[in-house]
Amino acid sequence: MGIMEIIGIAGSVSLLAGWRLYLCIFATGLAMRFDVLPLPEHLASLGVLENPWVMGIAGIAAVAEFFADKVMWLDSAWDAVHTFVRPIGGALLALAIVDPSDPATQVVAFVLGGGAALASHAGKASARGVVNTSPEPVSNFALSSVEDVATVGLLYTAYEYPYVAGGIALVLLALTIWLLLVARRIIKRILGGGNTPEQT
Repeated sequence: MGIMEIIGIAGSVSLLAGWRLYLCIFATGLAMRFDVLPLPEHLASLGVLENPWVMGIAGIAAVAEFFADKVMWLDSAWDAVHTFVRPIGGALLALAIVDPSDPATQVVAFVLGGGAALASHAGKASARGVVNTSPEPVSNFALSSVEDVATVGLLYTAYEYPYVAGGIALVLLALTIWLLLVARRIIKRILGGGNTPEQT
């Protein structure tokens, strides 16, 4: 596996960790266990991700996240708590995938993985905050379900077709930026509209 493919996988997985951290941990451990993501000898210590206990806890947390993300406002509370958790998780996942034989590569992977997870988390949380202002719960459930399916599909694609992973990472980054801009515009419109009756 070439360096560009590894960087693409690391970028894709860390960005997806901003949406579904525990699912990404579980899936990465699963990929390592079934040799979809080969683990070189010098990365043997990172085999902890395929440990049954780690996978079991990540699996339980992924199920909890699945249900919490379907309930209006509970999803925003869950996102608020995970503002501190997801970037660290994304950074550690990037470290698990990138070859750490070069300390500079380790630092870059950690910083970029954490930054990517934080950016995608911010886009997700902002979009969800806007959706939660809608009085009906269907849009919230639908958006969460799309995130679930997209995360599973993109994780599979990144691991199964590493040469496509870089493109996936770029698409996710573009989507994150777009979500942040749209959420910002809508929030400004809501706040501006809310001030109008008081001024008149």
